[in-house]
Amino acid sequence: MAGPTTAQRGEAERADTPARPPHIGPEGRRRLTGRMRLILAAVGLVLTAAATVWVLYGSSWLRLERVTTTGTGVLTRSEVEAVAAAPVGSPLISVDTDAIADRLRRKLPRIDSVDVVRSWPHGVSLEVTERKPVLLVGKGKKFIEVDVKGVRFATVDKAPPHVPLLELTPDQSASLRRFGGDRLLREAVRVAGDIPAGIARQTETVRVTSYDSAVLELTRGRTVMWGSSEEGPVKARVLTALMKASPEAGHFDVSAPTAPAASKS
Repeated sequence: MAGPTTAQRGEAERADTPARPPHIGPEGRRRLTGRMRLILAAVGLVLTAAATVWVLYGSSWLRLERVTTTGTGVLTRSEVEAVAAAPVGSPLISVDTDAIADRLRRKLPRIDSVDVVRSWPHGVSLEVTERKPVLLVGKGKKFIEVDVKGVRFATVDKAPPHVPLLELTPDQSASLRRFGGDRLLREAVRVAGDIPAGIARQTETVRVTSYDSAVLELTRGRTVMWGSSEEGPVKARVLTALMKASPEAGHFDVSAPTAPAASKS
């Protein structure tokens, strides 16, 4: 019986030989490497984000441990921090700084502004700016403090030093009917805010009877006819120069700052 032919033997050998994987060229290898890098990068980002969230919210490393307060004068640090009610022990990232600032301004009207700042890794700082009175309004035996914005922010038993008392005694004039008492108060505040610091310390009373009639009563019985609140900074400079030029005068008039006057009576 004849054996297998050469062609038949070749086919048998090819059938017994294992199949080779398809050839992957350089371009294919680059694509696979690129995909792997993307996968590894994505995994790394997920792990990093998870670790960051845990550190900020779950660990004990970045939690609020202390509250510090600066800028207080009349208010005390303990008073401010009690109202702030910062959540000591909570994750620092979760502290609602805006809510703390709103609460302080609402409950402590003496505060003009406050910055609540996270101080990593364990603190919160309260940077307070208090209102400064420029006028006092009498209320029985007490005094209401009014700041340069016209805000009545506190009632005190004792008048603070070097803050003039407001005497608002409007006459029954067209000025009063037109502007009203509140407008006159705002005008008085503007006048008080423009008085030079050195003269303000000598001012005992700001007396307002109409929109264009404000009089400053100084120590030693001296008076200043200021007039309206218009041109306040100019009047302040003129009054300073006038008082230096006429130190013995008892009455000064800067109501028309281009034509100031000083007299002994």
